Amino acid sequence: MLLIDLLGFTLILPLLPSILEYYGKTDHDGIYQSLQHSVAWFADMIGVPSVRKYNSVLFGGLIGSVFSVLQFLVSPVTGAASDHFGRRPLMMLTTAGLIASYALWALSQNFGIFLLSRIVGGISKGNVSLSTAIIADLPSPRARSKGMAMIGVAFSLGFTIGPMIGAYFASSTGKDGSFFLQTAQLALVFAVSDLVFIFLFLPETLPRQKRVTSISSTFQNAIDLLSPVALLKFSAVQQRTDSPSPEGMRALKAIALLIPAFLIIGWANTVLVLYIGLLFYSFAAAIVIPCLSALVSGYGAANQKGTVMGILRSLGALARALGPVVAATVYWLAGAEVCFTVTSFTFLIPLALLTIPKVKKSE
Repeated sequence: MLLIDLLGFTLILPLLPSILEYYGKTDHDGIYQSLQHSVAWFADMIGVPSVRKYNSVLFGGLIGSVFSVLQFLVSPVTGAASDHFGRRPLMMLTTAGLIASYALWALSQNFGIFLLSRIVGGISKGNVSLSTAIIADLPSPRARSKGMAMIGVAFSLGFTIGPMIGAYFASSTGKDGSFFLQTAQLALVFAVSDLVFIFLFLPETLPRQKRVTSISSTFQNAIDLLSPVALLKFSAVQQRTDSPSPEGMRALKAIALLIPAFLIIGWANTVLVLYIGLLFYSFAAAIVIPCLSALVSGYGAANQKGTVMGILRSLGALARALGPVVAATVYWLAGAEVCFTVTSFTFLIPLALLTIPKVKKSE
């Protein structure tokens, strides 16, 4: 189910620079040019060379940041809603939103409609946090860990195979307005297939007797679901339980491995050394996300797993929205060595947080 969704989501990745270039030449509604001026101003401010490829990267990053900001806002709310209505209805609703997003992309004749499709997609992408909430509903810590690992596998396969499929379909067409049509239609087929699969085969994992009884109580502290500070404190979570320690230890080791990985990448002077750093990074990243997800799934009451996993997904989206902007600024102002060195030392923060004893529990 999640793999099908990720295949549709990643089809656009290799096409995004060409799509933006196409709209830059053909779009005249003012939206593209307005965003382009903002990107150019940011590039001048941090000293990015006036080269088209860099501009395309920054512009694509802006579109990606908009998508991530919307996920940051929607994921905790979607998760909290699933604590009341159940996982299955929200999964169907978010998947229907993705269908609308891909349909808009297939029909987009100008940049405004394409941007609208990305906005609708960002709002509807709460299904990823719902997938982790479904795994978090499992009563066994071992089963939760295995489920989170399978989600990690789905992400790896999706982000490997999806872009390849998208590039293949795009390469078989010209560069006119239809060069992305087949890819958009395929993403639509994936989303429809996902909705059919959910309708036919996905059981409800949150029984009615375990759900939040009042929808008003779910959203009464909306600031706890939208404020970054409150999200970092998991203020919306009313109760915590002891999390399984093996996942925490694995996450610690993986995060520690990211420090030398970033240092090697930043200071690499040959392609071989760069590949070694990327190997360490890939290995650590493949471990840390599933382990942290399994660790966090142990927090919260039984009827709050949607809120918990939604907050986790929301914080990840916030990092994906702000991280590239901050890193790009440091990179162009101070160089690759300083950028990757500073970034590597920031991993000391989660290392410290994971090693601090949890002596206090929420009431």
